[in-house]
Amino acid sequence: MHGRGFDPSQKFNKDTFKRLLKYMAKYKFRYLIVFICIVISSIVQVAGHLFLRTLIDDYIVPLSAMENPVFTGLIKFIGFIAMVYISGVFCSFLYNRIMISVAQGVLKNIRDDMFNHMQGLPISYFDNNTHGDIMSRYTNDTDSLEMMVSQSLPGCAGSIISIISIFVSMLTLNVPLTFAVVFGVIVMVFCTKNVIKKSGNYFVSQQESLGKLNGFIEEMIDGQKVIKVFTHEEEAKKDFVKLNNQLFEHGSKANTYGNMVGPITNNVSYLIYVIVALLGGILAIKKGTFTLGAIASFLTLTHSFTRPIMQITSQFNMIVRALAGATRIFKLMDEPLEENTGKVKLVNAKYEDGKLVESDKRTEIWAWKNGNELTLLQGDIRLNNVSFSYEEGKEVIHDISLYAKPGQKIAFVGATGAGKTTISNLINRFYDINKGTITYDGIDIMNIDKKDLRRSLGMVLQDTHLFTGTILDNIRYGRSDATREECIEAAKLANADGFINLLPKGYDTVISGNGSNLSQGERQLLAIARCAVADPPAMILDEATSSIDTRTEKIVQNGMDKLMNGRTVLVIAHRLSTIQNSKAIMVMDKGRIIERGDHEDLLKEKGRYYELYTGSVELD
Repeated sequence: MHGRGFDPSQKFNKDTFKRLLKYMAKYKFRYLIVFICIVISSIVQVAGHLFLRTLIDDYIVPLSAMENPVFTGLIKFIGFIAMVYISGVFCSFLYNRIMISVAQGVLKNIRDDMFNHMQGLPISYFDNNTHGDIMSRYTNDTDSLEMMVSQSLPGCAGSIISIISIFVSMLTLNVPLTFAVVFGVIVMVFCTKNVIKKSGNYFVSQQESLGKLNGFIEEMIDGQKVIKVFTHEEEAKKDFVKLNNQLFEHGSKANTYGNMVGPITNNVSYLIYVIVALLGGILAIKKGTFTLGAIASFLTLTHSFTRPIMQITSQFNMIVRALAGATRIFKLMDEPLEENTGKVKLVNAKYEDGKLVESDKRTEIWAWKNGNELTLLQGDIRLNNVSFSYEEGKEVIHDISLYAKPGQKIAFVGATGAGKTTISNLINRFYDINKGTITYDGIDIMNIDKKDLRRSLGMVLQDTHLFTGTILDNIRYGRSDATREECIEAAKLANADGFINLLPKGYDTVISGNGSNLSQGERQLLAIARCAVADPPAMILDEATSSIDTRTEKIVQNGMDKLMNGRTVLVIAHRLSTIQNSKAIMVMDKGRIIERGDHEDLLKEKGRYYELYTGSVELD
């Protein structure tokens, strides 16, 4: 990849820049002001060089030959030059201020679109991409874009305008010397071409390596307790050093080649300057038409002509890095959204004159709405010959059929990797099945709006996640319009009210860092309260009490029983004591149901469940 030189089409295409322009186009009026200011600044710069010829030939040389020089004209001319320069400084200040606000506006819109799009991505995307790498797109890649939008692009625009205006000015002074300068610039570009290609290649690789390193660091921070428990510090250091060295290699090579551009262009520009001075002196001596003021003006124009070219070459690496970051950002934004073609909606309903009608207020009655037809939600969940694989050719669920009738509690037990959690993922449509059907009240879940499907399936996960905010905010996450009283009632139902009231500010206590100051059991109780306040018609409990001690489990189980009353409940559990009252227990092994029945029936069979219950076999 690195040996052939940098080809922009290999890393990003022209569409990346076009998409950036669409974001920038929202500020086209401000860009018009910026462009006008850049033009004025560039003209002022060129005018200053041309004024030098007038200053020397029309004022300084004549005044030096007078016995009693009068400086009035010179003072007026210098005052005029000062006013011109002040206008240039004002325009430069104005467009820089405008570009700062424009850059922040562009980045805000990009971050908004990126986050909004990310919220619609399927769970599989987050399973397959490290969180640190995703975060890097919000931080490092957007920072690179900010530098390009606020500095590189207006800088390049100003440099191009300066080059054109200076070239025209040089032609008015002396055509042969102008083409000599152009020839020197061509040599400069030729000398830096290969260096720019190589540096651009490594700058792109640097962004990719930085994303990988951030992903690794994020994982290590989250897993510090695990690292220390298993004394994995040295291995973590080795892995970090490997990724850090990769970033160091790409970063050092990118900056090494990038920093070579400046010295090369500087030295060539000095050489051009010397050659022009010699040729200009010869023309002035031999022909006498090239005045001292013209020589001085042309030399300053020569220096100014190479400077914007040097600025463009130095900004090129920043633009390449920013476009590489933009490619990563747009790659996230181009990820296919989670499909949601379901037309059947879940709505609040009530009975009027014995007829089910939709309600605009929250009620305890839920109904499926298909077109204009309302059907009472029963909670009948069925899997019919369902097979599924996360990766093609590696099936993890094999031809499973089961049903949970309204109000029934169905339990799943089995070793880790048996497919228990996968079934809950399939019912929620975090992943779609490969074969078979899953129906909810006789409706294929593929035809149900995903948001409404999940809203009807309250879920308590094994891994609890809390958000920065108050205890009340975290409970209310289950239903944003829940009142304080409803949240407290839900906490009491989950038996979380006791420990909450012991916190410094009770329900208004602020937690952060995923509730690191709470025990795992307390976090789990909050997750159960969150589900309780949502008041879902059906529930999935995925190892909901696995992190709670036996004593707390008994307290919670009473509240859980109240919460599950009248609802269809699917329970995934390691502790058999929590599922003995289930209507049916599914014993799973390697993606298949090997036994099914209630607690008593399974004990009579003296199969795997019997072995698990009696302790002759343990769940791993």
